[in-house]
Amino acid sequence: MQTRLFIGGRFVDAADGATIGVLNPHDGSRLADVAEAKAEDIDHAVDAAAAAFPAWRDTPAADRGRLLLKLADRIEADAERLARLESQDTGHPLRDTRGLDVPRTAATFRYFGGMADKLQGSVVPVEKGFLNYVLREPIGVVGQIVPWNFPLMFTSWKMGPALAAGNTVVLKPAELTPLSSLAIAELMAEVGFPEGVVNIVPGYGHTAGQHLAEHPKVGKIAFTGSTAIGRRIVAASAGNLKRIQLELGGKGANIVFDDADLPAAVNGSAFAIFHNQGQACIAGSRLILHERIADAFLEAFIGLARSIRLGDPLDERTEMGPLTSRQHQERVLSYCATAVDQGGKVLLGGRRPTEPALQDGYFVEPTVVQAKATDRVSQEEVFGPFVSVTTFRDEAEVMAIANGTPYGLGGGLWTRDLARAHRVARALEAGMVWINSYKRVNPGSPFGGVRASGYGREMGFEAMHDYTDAKSVWVNVEAQLPPYYRR
Repeated sequence: MQTRLFIGGRFVDAADGATIGVLNPHDGSRLADVAEAKAEDIDHAVDAAAAAFPAWRDTPAADRGRLLLKLADRIEADAERLARLESQDTGHPLRDTRGLDVPRTAATFRYFGGMADKLQGSVVPVEKGFLNYVLREPIGVVGQIVPWNFPLMFTSWKMGPALAAGNTVVLKPAELTPLSSLAIAELMAEVGFPEGVVNIVPGYGHTAGQHLAEHPKVGKIAFTGSTAIGRRIVAASAGNLKRIQLELGGKGANIVFDDADLPAAVNGSAFAIFHNQGQACIAGSRLILHERIADAFLEAFIGLARSIRLGDPLDERTEMGPLTSRQHQERVLSYCATAVDQGGKVLLGGRRPTEPALQDGYFVEPTVVQAKATDRVSQEEVFGPFVSVTTFRDEAEVMAIANGTPYGLGGGLWTRDLARAHRVARALEAGMVWINSYKRVNPGSPFGGVRASGYGREMGFEAMHDYTDAKSVWVNVEAQLPPYYRR
């Protein structure tokens, strides 16, 4: 388990020796004391990335890609250790870190490894006598801030396209969950990434994150986290007008029409909200049911939710682990009181589990709350195993409900009507829509939102473009001078 900052190709202590205690959310025990980056450490990391940039930019794209491909292979070879480390640090069940998080991390690095030499410029058809071509050039030093809910996976989502495009990176993991990002740094050093190309600096948002967002040598900030912090990132970036990419909060509408395949919708909707304890920006946290099937759906859905096995994340039988921190556990539970205060009804859960083996962990039972579409629990991101349930009569009403929050990250619908599926997908104001499924992701598919859910995209060609600047080059191929300068 690596616990020091990774700067300039070496693991080092923080400049002032400060550390952060990292806790196991299953029982509150101390996993590690990790070096805490502050402003001086961020300066060192940015300087190392800036020094490494010219050589990395000029490295043949295929060679950059080969290093990313080697990293993907190395991650797969070390999959079990990474999965267990991620489960210990986040509370995410081993069945998921082993089956989803680690494979997706390797797949993302492999995708962008293959993408590195596929990023092409273009030629613009212009007037006779001139050639105009467009180059895609790396931005330079990019700062990246990843959240605590999927730290391993988001590390690959952020670093993969940035490195493939020729940028160098200073990445700040969340102070709660830095261990898997530091483990990736170990593997990157092993496979031969040059010194300074990647720097990983755990620290607090208000110190390390703020300084990184303000830093004049950083050309872009890519941030995943809350909408409130996203606004602060935008303000902090104004000093040198750095590029910003924001993947922020969500309040996903999960719509079930009366013609849906109910067993599939029940199972898919449970995954949409209870996977990773609901700690996902794309979670289907608003369940919007057609009134004709609402009772039958809820009976099956609540029965399934009641059967979910809570427990030790390292136990392969566990289906839902603890939330990642005690503070977040209290926040999620507070929304149950909020729901009742506004006239809602708790249909299931809304409390800590009573089993003695779970008392020391940060657990919350799967929670289902009946609420109005305008209630706080239907409007604000709870970010836990907490779903609000609302009913609708017709398509016009459900679209008003679905688009009736400030967010626009992801949404889904369940129907057998193909025309309706495409019609509703177009009408949903979201960056991603799932039809008869939920929370599907792929390295080639753009990931991101609109409105209060941010802007810019992870993954795919869009991500590569977001990590480059377009340079337009004009060539006078016939050596002509404009008529008004001719003599």
